[in-house]
Amino acid sequence: MDDLLLRRVRVGLDGALADVRVNDGRVAAIEEPGAGSGFAARVLDGHGGTLLPGLVDAHVHVVQWAAFRRRIPLGDARSAAEAVELLLQRLLSAPGGDLVVGAGFRDGLWPDEPHKEMLQRALPGRAVALFSADLHTLWLSPAALKLIGRDHPTGVLLENDCMTATAALPSAPPDVADRWVADALSAAASRGVTGIVDYEYADTVADWTRRVASVSPATRVSCVISRPLLELAIDRGHRTGDVLPAGDGLLTVGPFKLFVDGSLNTRTAYCHDPYPESDSLGLLELPPGELVSLMRRASEHGLVPAVHAIGDKANTIALDAFSELGCAGRIEHAQLLALDDVARFAALGLVASVQPAHQPDDRDVADRHWYGRTDRAYPYRALLDSGARLEIGSDAPVAPLDPWDGIAAAVGRTDDDRPAWHPEQSIPLAAALAAASGGRHGIAIGDVADLMITAADPSRLSPAELRDMPISATILAGKPTHLA
Repeated sequence: MDDLLLRRVRVGLDGALADVRVNDGRVAAIEEPGAGSGFAARVLDGHGGTLLPGLVDAHVHVVQWAAFRRRIPLGDARSAAEAVELLLQRLLSAPGGDLVVGAGFRDGLWPDEPHKEMLQRALPGRAVALFSADLHTLWLSPAALKLIGRDHPTGVLLENDCMTATAALPSAPPDVADRWVADALSAAASRGVTGIVDYEYADTVADWTRRVASVSPATRVSCVISRPLLELAIDRGHRTGDVLPAGDGLLTVGPFKLFVDGSLNTRTAYCHDPYPESDSLGLLELPPGELVSLMRRASEHGLVPAVHAIGDKANTIALDAFSELGCAGRIEHAQLLALDDVARFAALGLVASVQPAHQPDDRDVADRHWYGRTDRAYPYRALLDSGARLEIGSDAPVAPLDPWDGIAAAVGRTDDDRPAWHPEQSIPLAAALAAASGGRHGIAIGDVADLMITAADPSRLSPAELRDMPISATILAGKPTHLA
């Protein structure tokens, strides 16, 4: 007896109608509708929907995303003053607790500068923490600075200061945060997600081992190793790709994360050419010698480096390091590339882990701060044509944990009524789907049964319609995690 029978599904884009049998967590048979014999423990009728590989979000900060869903949204603020006004409006309708937390602001085009005294005037004596959309800036009130034992002239913390201050802020108790995470992954499963790579700046292995002891996750989870935990991971004997004992095979050890630079919106992405308004090249977080040393240490112990590089000079430095070491790895973001560096991803066998949903969000900031260089910004088609392997993530909470948003952006290069931004860098739908499903290009007998059924054929939809793709069912290792 098979575990699951999927009746009347179209296998792949524009695929023929078929029945698909699943047994022991794998695709066991693909048959003419009604042609198979035998029984199944569970039968799902796909009603002619399209059966595709399950989606894998290749870059998520899962605790921050789970918390972001409960924070005051500031994404519509067009100035620091407007961000404060949005904050006050929300607090009037739903008063916050001891710490007021907002998130999602983008200050790259603001006409004014955020400052701790703006928060003090609006909310005297109140601890306020506001996170930028890219998580590289944290705007704190004087009371919030005091709460974490810091002093700062403006209260606007960037990069490493931002990361360490974030870790010092009060957070939800683990049992509460774990419930939030479970809810967030259930919501992701409803969008066809069967796997995530968790880049949370924490001991993800320990955290996920605790979580799965009480609730099985709705997706597979690859647990990324953050830089401070390299030696602990080595002592534990962890290697990238290892299946962890907990979680019934759903938890694996992920790559080892390093930062070369910052971000575009914070103007800390490290570039060959200066930013037009400051003559700064950005921020080099990790000098080349130190980067190579850490990558060597990790790769010698079976941990694959995942190097954050956004500016073109940061990407050159990361590519040079991989070239020197000759190890496997991935570059996270790759938002701006020197023309000569595009072909190096494929030549070095590296994964370009990209977040296409950032491109529509960042187009105006890029036009201003990367003026004259945007023909090689978010260059997905150039990377694909060079033979590079693309993997799509959201970087949630920078963008929602919904790969359809990234797929639509990769194909359409816009998310509003404006024409596509550098449409020459759009990629075909089939390539975008593969990049958003961990590299799977279709479904074959023997495949792991991480699957989704869409109510519409994606190939017949516009990019805007792809964002709202209705999901009929999501299946993880042969078991439904979402049924519409």
